[in-house]
Amino acid sequence: MHLAVFGANGPTGRLVVLQALAAGHRVTAVTRKPDHYPIRDRKLVVLAADVTDVDGVGAVLDTQPEAVISTYGVPFSRKPITVYSAGITHILGAMVSSHVERLVCVTSTTLSTEKPPPGASLFGTKVLEPLLRNVLGRTLYDDMERMESLVRASTVNWTIVRPGGLFNLSEPTDDYEISMRRLPGNRVTSRADLAEALILEATTPRHPRSVIEIITRSSTPSPGSFFREAFGKS
Repeated sequence: MHLAVFGANGPTGRLVVLQALAAGHRVTAVTRKPDHYPIRDRKLVVLAADVTDVDGVGAVLDTQPEAVISTYGVPFSRKPITVYSAGITHILGAMVSSHVERLVCVTSTTLSTEKPPPGASLFGTKVLEPLLRNVLGRTLYDDMERMESLVRASTVNWTIVRPGGLFNLSEPTDDYEISMRRLPGNRVTSRADLAEALILEATTPRHPRSVIEIITRSSTPSPGSFFREAFGKS
């Protein structure tokens, strides 16, 4: 299958590309600096594009991928953030123009504010999550919500994947859970597990036009790793 991966040079995007190639898929990796892209493979094409550049995104979709995986992101900032909503607007428009139907994109369980997860602590639901959502990451999560709204309203066959706090593992754990409902337990997700789930959703759609959570069960990274991640220091 031919997959286009936006955000291919990010820590999650690289794992998506590596795992997809290992599974025998053709991959178009989209990055702003293709000359510095570290992965090489006969089934890999690396294209230069920024999701905020409508023409560049259109050129990627002109290659006719069978599915799009979106993993692009930015660190927390006090300044307004628009890259999520602007980027997905360009991707969705180009998908419609090029007749590409399948989209899988990444947001965060922090947006799951409709109700707390089963067994959640009072500290987590009343202190930690509001601090993350409404103070430290307010501008980022506001734009993620705009992105989700645009995806939900689109005509493509989409799946929104919400991981917990991301941490780095090189290989999938085979011990993660996916659900359309809120999941109990630790709110953490390994990037390798997330990458595997994104590829599976893109190639064998299991949750069309749905929002799903993914939580890793077998690892518990340090809380400090999430703050380094959030502020672009990982």
